[in-house]
This record gives sequence, C-alpha cells and structure tokens, in this order.
Amino acid sequence: MGQILAYRGDVLVQLPLPLGQTLHTKQPSFRQDPNNGRPYIEEIYSTDEAKCLHALICLKNAVIGSNRQKGFVVQHGVISRLIQIISCDSSPVSVRIEATIILGSIAKGTDEHVKALVDMNIIPLLVKGVLEDGDESSARLVEASLCCLRTLLQSGLAPTGTLAQDSDFVQHLLALLRASITSQMAIATILTAECKTPECQDLLSAHGAVYSLTALLCSPHRKVQMPALSCLAKIIFQNRGVALAAASASFGGRPLPDILTSLMAQDMPKGMQLSSARCLTYLHRAGALSASDDIIKGKTLSCLTRLCDKNHDNGIKAIAAETLGYLTEVDMILQKDASILNHLITNLAMYFKYAMEEVPPLQAQLRQAAFRAFASLGANDEDIRKKIIETEGLMDHIVCGLQDSSPGVRLAAIRCLHSLSRSVQQLRTTFQDHLVWKPLMNLLKHASDDDVVTVASSTLCNLLLEFSPSKEPILELGAIDLLCGLTRRKEAALRLNGIWALMNMAFQAEQKIKSQILKALGTEQIFRLLSDPEVNVLMKTLGLLRNLLSTKPHIDQIMNLHGIQIMQAVILILEGNHSAEVKEQALCILANIADGDSAKDFIMTNEDVLKKLASYMMHSSVKLQVAAIFCVSNLVWKEESGALERQARLKEMGVHKLLQQLINTSDTLLFDKVKTAMTQFSDS
Repeated sequence: MGQILAYRGDVLVQLPLPLGQTLHTKQPSFRQDPNNGRPYIEEIYSTDEAKCLHALICLKNAVIGSNRQKGFVVQHGVISRLIQIISCDSSPVSVRIEATIILGSIAKGTDEHVKALVDMNIIPLLVKGVLEDGDESSARLVEASLCCLRTLLQSGLAPTGTLAQDSDFVQHLLALLRASITSQMAIATILTAECKTPECQDLLSAHGAVYSLTALLCSPHRKVQMPALSCLAKIIFQNRGVALAAASASFGGRPLPDILTSLMAQDMPKGMQLSSARCLTYLHRAGALSASDDIIKGKTLSCLTRLCDKNHDNGIKAIAAETLGYLTEVDMILQKDASILNHLITNLAMYFKYAMEEVPPLQAQLRQAAFRAFASLGANDEDIRKKIIETEGLMDHIVCGLQDSSPGVRLAAIRCLHSLSRSVQQLRTTFQDHLVWKPLMNLLKHASDDDVVTVASSTLCNLLLEFSPSKEPILELGAIDLLCGLTRRKEAALRLNGIWALMNMAFQAEQKIKSQILKALGTEQIFRLLSDPEVNVLMKTLGLLRNLLSTKPHIDQIMNLHGIQIMQAVILILEGNHSAEVKEQALCILANIADGDSAKDFIMTNEDVLKKLASYMMHSSVKLQVAAIFCVSNLVWKEESGALERQARLKEMGVHKLLQQLINTSDTLLFDKVKTAMTQFSDS
C-alpha cells in the first residue's frame, strides 16, 4: 500500500491509496468544451493506469512553454493530483516520471506558479524522487526530480540551505554526478543554491565536491562546465580551508588553477571566461593564490579588465567590474596594474551612460559595479584617485549615487566616495565644489543598514579633518550629536568611527566646538570608551582627549570643568594592563595638561601621578620614557609662573637625578628630551 498526500481543509495529510483504487476525494469539475484542448484532465484522475499515463503525457505537452496552461493547472487544483501521484510508491514509475516533468514545467512558470508548488511542500517529495534507486526507468525519475528541484531552488521563492546540511543527501548527489549530462547540470545548480554557510562549504568539500566539480570542468559540454564554475565559486568564496583544497586539486594530471586559466582563454565564451576569473579571484582573496602569481597578476587581471571593455554585453561588463573590484580591493600592485590596462578607467566611466539605456535592474547593476571598481582602484594611490576624480561627471554621478533608490548602488557610491576622500587635495577642492557632505549626512541620519552607516561614517572621518573645508557645514548639520550616538552603538566599527570622527573634529578646533563635544559625549561615556574591549576605540578616545586638551586657554578651561574626571581617566589607563602604545597616549595627555597654566596643579597636587611619572622615566620602553620626560619638561618650564616651586618639588622626588642618569642614553630622541628637561632645571 503506497502513501499519497491530500488536503483535508487546509491541512495536507498522508493517505494510503494505490493507483488502481478508486479515489475518495472529489475531483475538480471542468467545463467540457471539445475545443478547449483539455478533455484529458479528467482522465488524470482515472484508476486506469494506461488512461492516466496518456492524460499526463497530453498535459505535459500542453503546459510546456505555456504559462496560460500552467495557470489553468494551478487554478483548478490539478497540482494536488500530480503530487498524489509522485508521492505514491505503488504508482508505476512511468506515471510518476510524467507527473514530475509536469511539475518541473510548472516550476518554470510565474512566481505565482512556483509559490503554489512550494506551498504544497513539494521539495521533500522531490528529494524522495532523487533518492529513487532501481532500473533505467528509475534513473529517468531521478533526473526529472533533480530538474524540478533545481528549478524551484533557482527561483528564489523556495527555502534553501537545508539540503546541503544533510550529509547523506550531499553524498548521494555527488555520486549522481556520474550520471547523465542533465543530472550533472541540475546537481551543480542545486548545490550552488543550497550552499549558504561556511559549514555547508566545509561539508561539500569534505565529501569531495571540489574534485567532482574539477572533473566537470573538464567536460566537453559547455552546459555542464558553466554550472560547475558557479558551484565552485560558491563553495570557495571567503573560505580559506576550501580554497586551499581547491588550489591543490587536480583532474587528469591538470591542477585546478591551470584548468580555470585555460577556460579564461579569449576563444572561450565570454560567460565562461568571466566565471573562471571569478573562481580564481575567490581563490586569491581566500589566500590560496598570491597576488604575485602570474595566474592572478597577469591572466585573471587581464581577463577581467578586458571584459570591462565597451564591446561586451552590459551584463558581462557589470559582473566583470564587480569582480575586478573584489580582486583589487586590498592589493596596491593589482590596483596600479589594473588602472593602466585596457583603458579601464575610461571604460568604467562609460558604465553610467550604458546604465541610462538599460532596464532598471541592469541600470543599478552597472552603476554599482562602476562605483565598486573605482573604490578599489583608488583605495591607496593618489595618482589613480586623481585620474578617477578627473573623469568627466564622476563626482556628479557619486552625489546622485548617494541618493539612489537601490541600496546596493548607495553603498557602492559611499565606498567610492570613501576611497576618494583619502586624497587631501581633493578634500580641499573637488569635494567642496560638489557639496558631497549634504547627501552623506542625510544618509547617516536616516540609514538603517549597518554597512551603509559604517562606510558613511568612515568617510565623514576624512571630511572632518582639520584642513577640510567641509568641516564647518558638517558641524552645522548636527554632526556632534550624530557621532556621539555612534559611540554608544554595540557594533565596534561604528563606535570606532564615531570616536575617530570626534577626534578629527576636535583637532585645532575652537573652544566652543570642544565644549559641545564634551557636553554631548559626557564624561561617563568617555570612561566607558576607555574601558572598551576594542583597543582601537580606546586609542581614538585617548586621541580625542589629547585634541581637546590643546592650547593653553582651552586646557585650563576644560580642566577647570572636568579636571577630576580626566585625571581619573588617565590614572585608569596608566594603572591598567595596557600596551606601551596605549600608555604613551595617556602620558601625552598628561603632557598636554602640564602645558596649561592652572591645569598644571592637577598633576602637581597628585602625589600618585608624580610617582607614576618618575617610574615611567625609567621604563623599559623608550617611547614611554620620552612621553614621561616631555611631561616633566612642561611642568618645570622655567619661563612660566611658579616654575621654581615645581622644580623644587620634582627635585625633592628625585626626578632631576633620574634625568642625570639618563643623559648618557644612546637613543637620540630620548637624549634630546632629557637634555631639554635638564636645561629647565639648570638655573634653579
């Protein structure tokens, strides 16, 4: 007795029902019209196997290529009968094959058709069909099940990511790669759709997927090679372990990187060149192939820049530029080489023109790809940045990109702006001319995506540098409150950008701005940031305090208002388990405090701090010795009021003797600081 699925109300239940037994559920009724081409529908419900099979074949021929016929099947509930058939073990295999093929055809219809299948929970039944074992007819059922499953998973409407976690099913799929060409294509596509996590990548690799896919790349059939390339790219993406395994894989004595290189040859289809270049790009970025390897530096880079040329299809160009951006993102040499190949910068600039001639999805893809590539190319080299910025109309495109309706375009435009904002010259000229800070601040105020906020706030850090003319208008738009808010975010990158931008803002700022920062941030938040587990956040917080405590009037005023808390913060760092770099910043803050007039008293009246200064003068770290002695110099500077009393106090504590011991140091910088400090004591 087999099992079938049927609906009771809204519930899908299993019922025992051999094909030859009379159905106890009511058939849908159809208006009979000898010209409607569907008289066979009722025979699908027949208990006569031959009639049922004939009807299925007729229905199959009707639905293939016709969304109207697919819609008829969906609207009249015929899907339920087809599912009954494929779920019944006692149904003849030939009948189950035809029903599965029909379901596969419906899966190629509209989103509504696909959703109808997914809602009927068809995927477990297809998996069951894939696991069918037997004679040649069973192999045809497996193939039909694979094709239907592939189409559903490709649609984006079916749940994915669970099948690749089933070790036995994965192993079975990989074993089926020895079957027909159609099965090979379907399996590679299924694995591509299912591979969602590093754990899935690892599982597939552990079962030999890399070797199996390498073998498929050597197939004489292009339609097998293409899905195999897509699957390979998905498995190795950002997974170092799998990428290393792939880089050492081979088939027929040919290493996988060499096979991929051969598939990038110019006589290969453009899509295959691009897919092979993507695989090699992912191998490089995952650490399996170095940037200096000729496969990457020469062939892959050359292939991608060539595919960005105007003569290729816009879809190819978009993916090529996106991949090129990823390939060159972190390597300066690749960036420089790419920028001079095949007129790349000029070709990328044309993407904005091509976009205007395309349908909306491809418009966004082209703009996003161009911004992404420009962002990577200009990440490190000033000359490249200059070439990019001087491209006609680019800054206008960036400003528009920051306000684009597509999230991907907005993020790519921000990345491009961030890359270009590293240019001091452009901050002073081009950026000001185009008022890029307006849409940038608008994004920061309203964006909910963390990636957008992270890159936008990083860009804002550069726009707030002392020499940037954008600094004042950005402040007027409420940047201080916005940035203080970022320092309270749970994401470390946002806290870092918030405090970094505040540090830049405070550099050589007016007293009014410094007071606004301290008021908005608050000493309690400063203490929290000084206890932050991310050392970069801690360092930038100390940098902010240094910048706030600069120029005598500012130092005295700030210490008069917040001196007790600031001294507590410095002591907290000096007594904590921190690196020399961190403690150096704390000592530099003390040195700034010592440069004030009244602020000096916060140090001179604190016995504990004076003892710490003396101890750091003899520290094993030269940078800490230099910082401590710089602070002492500021305290005893003989031209300032009260210098004699401070010199006497420090002499009493043995500081002068310590300086005498250090005068014979071989370190040039330390010697200069010691000599300067001793000079201040000389006339006392």
